[in-house]
Amino acid sequence: MTRVVLWWGKFDAEYSRNRIIHKAFESMGWSICSFKPRNSRMAVLEALLRRITTPDLVFVPSFCQWDIPGAHRFCQIRKRPLMVDPLISLYDTRIFERRALAFGSRQAARLYRREKSCHAKADLLLVDTAAHGDCFIEEFDLDASQVHVVQVSAEESLFTPNKASGERSQGNGRVQVLFYGSFIPPQGVEMITEAIRLYQGPDVSWHLLGGDRSASKDACVRSTADIDHVIFEKRIPYERLPQRIGEADILLGIFGNTAKTTRVIPNKVYQAMACGKPVVSSIGPYPDALLQGDDGGIEWVPAGDPQALVDAVARLAANPDLLYSRGIKARQTYARHFSNRQVVRELAHTLEGFDQKALIR
Repeated sequence: MTRVVLWWGKFDAEYSRNRIIHKAFESMGWSICSFKPRNSRMAVLEALLRRITTPDLVFVPSFCQWDIPGAHRFCQIRKRPLMVDPLISLYDTRIFERRALAFGSRQAARLYRREKSCHAKADLLLVDTAAHGDCFIEEFDLDASQVHVVQVSAEESLFTPNKASGERSQGNGRVQVLFYGSFIPPQGVEMITEAIRLYQGPDVSWHLLGGDRSASKDACVRSTADIDHVIFEKRIPYERLPQRIGEADILLGIFGNTAKTTRVIPNKVYQAMACGKPVVSSIGPYPDALLQGDDGGIEWVPAGDPQALVDAVARLAANPDLLYSRGIKARQTYARHFSNRQVVRELAHTLEGFDQKALIR
């Protein structure tokens, strides 16, 4: 009998994490339906009035924390388990990453209590890495049995070596080093900027994409204004990213000296490796076999150490054969550790043999 999962909340169906999880459910043979309430606070009433079909599982996708209470109440009424995938902590993001609220303030305390209450309602809570899971467990006092790792991976219909085949368009024959992102603190743009200023190796061109209207990007532009071969590019459509990755020789990951840097593997690393490109990034919550070896397609550098970044880029730029071999190894590493198949295995393991009665709180 086909199992049914109800996706609940004001989620973005086109967001990469959601699309990958959606495909994982499909590949496991689940039937998927969705409910996007007009008002999160009135969601249960709306769902009952609309006679939403009782599913086997209710799932609240990424960034929909405030939809969890309504989904939980629906699950109580229909006696079904609730799985949520917050992906990030809103409290951590607003307080420590974006610094939108002052730590210790009343507003911050209110946000923390509200988010903690939401996460406590989940029967199953997905996280992208074990380190991130440990953070959720400690920060929000969750039971470890609630928390399960299902990694992010990359959208393989887009990010493949074939889709990333492109010629360098702006490097003028130099080895092209590409960073793309939103220029938030965990990405360590300040370290990249300092590395650009220190660099004395083989000819490279530095390309920094995204971060439009970002103060961090503005600071980077000012700091490198007197340096040749530094090119700032505007944000491009998501579908163009594979081609843009293909035009580069070296992809930069994240280098921020923040707690979050040690807990997450960024989308850009999954995507670059899926495209068969060598990556330079700081050490994070990667598989031990990858961290302990030197053949995984990633050059590891300490967070907050611009000279180490300079040395890694120079080493790759000086050796075309090494660039090529590291690209091949990056793709192999992706297939071995980070593929969509791994996502399916992790999601299946999370749901395998779950007892609905035992999961209902």
